[in-house]
Amino acid sequence: MSDKVVEVKNVYKSFGKKKIIKDLSFSVDRGEIYGFLGPNGSGKTTTIRMMVGLIGIDKGDIFIEGYDVRKDKIKALEHVGAIIENPELYKYMSGMQNLIHFARMSKTPVSQERINEIVKLVKLEDAINKKVKTYSLGMKQRLGVAQALLHKPSILILDEPTNGLDPEGIHELREYLRYLAKKENISIIISSHLLSEVELICDNIIVIQEGKLIGERTIKNENNSLEEKLDVEIEVDNIDLAKKLINSVGVVKVEKNRIVINLIRDEIPLIINRLIDGGLKIYEVKQITQSLEEVFLSMTKEGK
Repeated sequence: MSDKVVEVKNVYKSFGKKKIIKDLSFSVDRGEIYGFLGPNGSGKTTTIRMMVGLIGIDKGDIFIEGYDVRKDKIKALEHVGAIIENPELYKYMSGMQNLIHFARMSKTPVSQERINEIVKLVKLEDAINKKVKTYSLGMKQRLGVAQALLHKPSILILDEPTNGLDPEGIHELREYLRYLAKKENISIIISSHLLSEVELICDNIIVIQEGKLIGERTIKNENNSLEEKLDVEIEVDNIDLAKKLINSVGVVKVEKNRIVINLIRDEIPLIINRLIDGGLKIYEVKQITQSLEEVFLSMTKEGK
């Protein structure tokens, strides 16, 4: 089984004379959470609708678990769970009745054991036998995700999943999506305009603008390489002496008693020891990182 759950290759889409998607390519790895980002009108929803077979592809290919969405649509979509905008639920039925109903419509057999497993996974055990009309927005969103997971998909696609949720509901959704990706080894694509939430939940981002890919980036890397270059800010009591002691390392910026240097991770302890041995007092050491908002704005500015 390939580690690439989704592959979008040189895809084009137009509506009338207007070109919406232009030579778009990207891939999604197994068990990873991706933020699918772009300004309004960039083509995010159009791309998602092509991925789930709601609209056709003019040119190019989309593969899901190796199946071509255009040529083998049924097989491809067997591996997809999706919520486009708000989940469609029967409010007069209980959560369990909804899941049983959707399980009956699935082309893949879904056992009661699987339904119970999913209810537990999305943490709705206490409310599953209550009518959906009594659910909060967060509970409805979780029930919608449960519905999308019944047939054990490889990829879960969520379009603006936090719409209408209060801060507590957003927090709950974030926590259990990360749990879900780890527990079920599911890939998740989240299209959202809330960059702060994407930054907290996603492993990677894909950014498109005017229908074109303008950037991809990993935003969570728990195993930073010792050879990875990064910017480190150090606050000291004597900035002039600090500059002399570390003159062999690239100084990026000096401001008051703070110096920013660019170095590989493995050099940090050596530099700190050199400063201390030189008689300096060190008050703070921190890595300088860009927020996702800064990364996004930089990418979209360059993409214009």
